Amino acid sequence: MNIRSILIGSVAALTSVSGAYAADAVVAAEPEAVEYVRVCDAYGTGYFYIPGSETCLKIGGYIRTEARFGRDRAGTSDWDFWTRAQVVFTSKSETEFGTLTGVINLRTNASNASNAGTFLNEGYIDIAGVRAGMQYSWWDDDPSGETDVVASNSTRHNSLRYQYETENFAAGVSLDELEYDSGYRGKPGETSNNLGVAGQVSAKFGGISGYLLGGYDTDTEEGAIRAIVYADLGPGQLGIYGVWASGANYYYEESEWTVGAQYVAKLNDKWAITPGVQYFGHTQLDADGEGFHGGDAWTAGLTIDYALADNLSTKLSVQYHDDDEKDDQVFGFLRLQRNF
Repeated sequence: MNIRSILIGSVAALTSVSGAYAADAVVAAEPEAVEYVRVCDAYGTGYFYIPGSETCLKIGGYIRTEARFGRDRAGTSDWDFWTRAQVVFTSKSETEFGTLTGVINLRTNASNASNAGTFLNEGYIDIAGVRAGMQYSWWDDDPSGETDVVASNSTRHNSLRYQYETENFAAGVSLDELEYDSGYRGKPGETSNNLGVAGQVSAKFGGISGYLLGGYDTDTEEGAIRAIVYADLGPGQLGIYGVWASGANYYYEESEWTVGAQYVAKLNDKWAITPGVQYFGHTQLDADGEGFHGGDAWTAGLTIDYALADNLSTKLSVQYHDDDEKDDQVFGFLRLQRNF
């Protein structure tokens, strides 16, 4: 038998075996279709559907860096650089009770390479007007300029709140966990982990809007009331505000009373200039924290905003503060911020 006969015989044998097992051949599975991210426009721009669900998600935030100046900004130094990075995840979906919202806001502040930390700035659930979790209170809703001081201590709390809201009217009440920090002046012997109650009513009529806000510290048994009114006027908006406090309380304890005003002049799409002034009456707390005494104080300043490009802005704040009980000072910052 020659080599040609051997090769032909081998091919025939292999063909025979292959035919015998043809029914058992492995068939490659068809690849699954890729589910591309879909835009969700039901809640505004920036939302997309989480693949495989009907929940919409939006990712946003900003990077901010600024040079701060003022007396003893960092130890005995009168200036300090400071940077913040923040990212916000907002989820929304529809339920039989209305829109279900969840917010996770992570923030990192850094004054230098060894002094930086990330923390939960906000984290709450919101549905049918009810919001529960770590959140900013209504006391954080201050005028847009940098002159005003219309809240004391931290304006973030673990809270349970309800707000009824329409296009031109809102009213709500909240229960806030008040945890006194090092900045709290307060009554002697007060401890942390107490309860505060806040309520607000706001309305808008054409070019005029405003709200009335109150807060009661159940531990000190003192409270504060704040009112702010805005009116469209000329090329900008005028804001007038006032606060009164009965005594030492977590919501406001800077002075017994204060009044102030600002005007946001929108020069064009890029420039805005905001001069402001505020007067404080009786800035010293009584020894028992149940009232105020002492001299008065006032602050006057200017805030300049400039849009360098889309999502890139800069802000300059220069403020002068005169206090009967302390030395006068000039303070402020120069900020650069990139939003996304």
